Amino acid sequence: MLINVDGRIDEREMKMLQSIKQEEKIDDAIFQGFAKSISTIKKQDIYARGLALLNGCTDEEKLCVFAYLFRLAEADATIDMSEIRLLMSAIKQTNVDFEDVEMITRLSSSDKHAA
Repeated sequence: MLINVDGRIDEREMKMLQSIKQEEKIDDAIFQGFAKSISTIKKQDIYARGLALLNGCTDEEKLCVFAYLFRLAEADATIDMSEIRLLMSAIKQTNVDFEDVEMITRLSSSDKHAA
């Protein structure tokens, strides 16, 4: 949902999505099944389901998810206002501190550049 909220899916966003898939060792069948399932669901339902899943996570898991989401939003070299609104709304609804997300995202990015 995030990579399409600005109305376009950039090749760099798809590469980042694949990178995240590999980092998290997500099985191809699970990944493809998820992609297929969300293609038939309304955006509001995807968002609601995502929030429900996030709210079932630990604080550490939430931070990790948001770090990935920010990396994904930055993948096309621009962060659209619609992406920012979506992310900030989700952060607020999951009771996550934005400064913590910012710190984890920055650390995650620096780890990737150092490797």
